[in-house]
Amino acid sequence: MDEKREFAFDETLKAKRSRSYAIVERICKVVTALNLWALVWIWWHQGRSLESEVVEQVEARREIEWQPCYEEYDCAKLDVPLDWLDPSDELRASIAIIRFNATDRKNYKGPVFINPGGPGGSGIWFVKHLGPYYQSVVGSNHDIISFDPRGVGASTPGISCWETAQNSKIWNFNDKDIIDAHDGTLYDVYARAAAFSQHCATTIGPSGVGRFVSTASVARDMLEIMTKVGEEKLKYWGFSYGTYLGATFAAMYPDKVGRMVNDGNVDAVEYSSGRGVHFLVDTDEIVEAFYHFCHLAGPELCAFHANSEKAIEERLEHLLDRIRRHPVIVPGSAWSERPQIVSYSSVKKMITSTLYRPLVMFPALADALAALESGDGSVFVDLATQGSEDPFRCDAQVEEGDPDPTEPIPEVPEAEASQDGGTAILCSDGGWMNDTVEEYGAYVDELVTLSKSVGATMASMRLPCVQWAVQAKWRFDGPFQGNTSHPILFIANKADNVTPHRSAMANAKGFPDSVILLQNGYGHTSLSAPSKCTAKIVREYFQSGTLPAPGTVCEPDLVPFEPYNITTSMAENCDDHHLNVALLELMKAPVVGAQVKVWLD
Repeated sequence: MDEKREFAFDETLKAKRSRSYAIVERICKVVTALNLWALVWIWWHQGRSLESEVVEQVEARREIEWQPCYEEYDCAKLDVPLDWLDPSDELRASIAIIRFNATDRKNYKGPVFINPGGPGGSGIWFVKHLGPYYQSVVGSNHDIISFDPRGVGASTPGISCWETAQNSKIWNFNDKDIIDAHDGTLYDVYARAAAFSQHCATTIGPSGVGRFVSTASVARDMLEIMTKVGEEKLKYWGFSYGTYLGATFAAMYPDKVGRMVNDGNVDAVEYSSGRGVHFLVDTDEIVEAFYHFCHLAGPELCAFHANSEKAIEERLEHLLDRIRRHPVIVPGSAWSERPQIVSYSSVKKMITSTLYRPLVMFPALADALAALESGDGSVFVDLATQGSEDPFRCDAQVEEGDPDPTEPIPEVPEAEASQDGGTAILCSDGGWMNDTVEEYGAYVDELVTLSKSVGATMASMRLPCVQWAVQAKWRFDGPFQGNTSHPILFIANKADNVTPHRSAMANAKGFPDSVILLQNGYGHTSLSAPSKCTAKIVREYFQSGTLPAPGTVCEPDLVPFEPYNITTSMAENCDDHHLNVALLELMKAPVVGAQVKVWLD
């Protein structure tokens, strides 16, 4: 078929699809309304108060006592020992929990626990914003439950390495270049990382909180939450770092696994060693997909188009080489009155960030690159600062009643992730990173060999643990294996920029009868490439425990640069309609760790 015809709709078929969609949409709206009335009926007959709170207002208790929150959710805080190896009444942690209730109570199958990734991802944020979409995949007869891991978000004690918001913002704003930007950058970024570790140790060290946030402790918290909500076995869907939490739980408590989906797998052995290398084995394949699908799409859909994939690659290399020597100056804007500089490092970081969600980000990246080529950096600045605020707009804009900016800052509970909490978890799990700067440089060389595109950028993932001095009291480092009470479903994309198919195979070896579902898509976790095939397999697994046949491959519903719109998709029934909506919304959601800091100079 002619390449352009791959993106063209036959007008007759388009009209038929529009009529079909309109009928399905009307039916689905009726069904959705009935489901909402059913939910109200459930609230009424449970004697619930419709007064809604936020999770911060909920009192921590040693039993789970649900309270309405955020209008359509339940929240609770569970009081647990800070030190599970030596429980006491003096040292306690409060774990913030959220639940989106099942709407189908006739065939109720209990809760599915969600972990969005990280480490440092806020389960409260993700379920609050995406709970109905997770439920559309697993089934409306499941509750969706998640929590903020200890040290993160609304769980306490929280972890923050900074005493004021201003200091935190200034430190992040002055982030260094990526390691291959200029000669000598390696030494600068290594020294900066060591300085951060030393500072953070002095801030969180005295309270001792940092010693108790390892994934082993989080897994034990999850077991406690599961038990307190009346479940004997865990149903769980974890993404990215959430697969490490899943593998840790399955290895520690194999008889407590009811259903487990580990989606976008972190290599558990490499992660716990603190020296992951092979996480980049598929990354350049996604960069090559940018060239391939941009060329296939044509100049109408890809602004960075050229007459061949190789020509697009060369065009990008020339642009990066020019920007390395001549960064693009952007005048002050609504985001910041100060002029900005689009540097080689900021462009490389942006490219790295887009690999997590190619369907969402590739068109915008192409627009920004094409504009930079003509000397216009404003498109790049707009893309880099989406959802951001000027890092220096804080103290001067404090209004009456706002928190005192000079007070110590907890991580913002509403944020999708806690950077400092995530760092503490990462460094607790991987242990002390005591490489010299020369040894770290050799590690960077390994990564660049695996991925010439982003190896130098992704080397920064390990940097926060340089000379990290707050050691975990309880650290689980394997073996990551166990005869679980139900086999695990592992999911991997054909090409995932940080959790490759290889990692899923490595993890699956330790758990007998587990199955790997391969999705023939690009990006991080199955959510990056919506596939009703994958979604229906996940649902069937949670509903009946049925695993796909070994070797099953699911095709994605969309490819990069192809316009997507659920109103033009052929929804055969209500289920497909709801899945389309859910998968597209999950695809567009933030990815914990994907927001590689694109601070402009």
